[in-house]
Amino acid sequence: MVTRRPNFNKALRALIRDIATRMPEFHHVKAQRIVLVAGEARRASRGTVKPLCFRGGKSVDRGGRRKPIVRIKGRRMLYCITLRPLFFRGSTAQARIETIMHELFHCSRRFDGTLHAGRRHDVLGKDFARRLRPLVRRYLKGCSRELQAAFAYNGEVRVLQWLERPGPAYIPGYSRVRKVYTEDQLYYGIARMVTPKPRVARAAPASPKGY
Repeated sequence: MVTRRPNFNKALRALIRDIATRMPEFHHVKAQRIVLVAGEARRASRGTVKPLCFRGGKSVDRGGRRKPIVRIKGRRMLYCITLRPLFFRGSTAQARIETIMHELFHCSRRFDGTLHAGRRHDVLGKDFARRLRPLVRRYLKGCSRELQAAFAYNGEVRVLQWLERPGPAYIPGYSRVRKVYTEDQLYYGIARMVTPKPRVARAAPASPKGY
């Protein structure tokens, strides 16, 4: 009997909704305004977040540059989180959840399609991890077993991928590019999740009799 591959996007959205509900630091996050996809490798990155708007949720900046619009089921998307191969291959459930929280932590507190200027790696350096890790530990303490099990899955899953990926900002009239991306530019591809088995602590050797 062939086992149906799980829809991993459902698990991702459930996780983000749970984080936004239970963590005050992420109350501004709206899962329905984020498109989540699997993408190509990028050095040692496990995930990246791409802002889909200029400040204030605008499509055009002061210089006249325009960002392509991503609209899924009629709703404008504000961010695109891309999960890289290292996210799927060789990560633990806890590491995968931390990756999602890492990318959400980059989002502006206004959640307007831009990134938080003070939470850039080149601004915080090692302090980025120091500020994020306590949040991850606190969330994991209350994260349900069901959610963690979805991220500890070992095997093939279905996950959204781009047929045609949105490009960078462009100047209207000078670039012939697609202006609006919808679910027609997405498809469900297959990714294999490889999750290391948890290490079992070895029992201490028994003391010799008489000691």
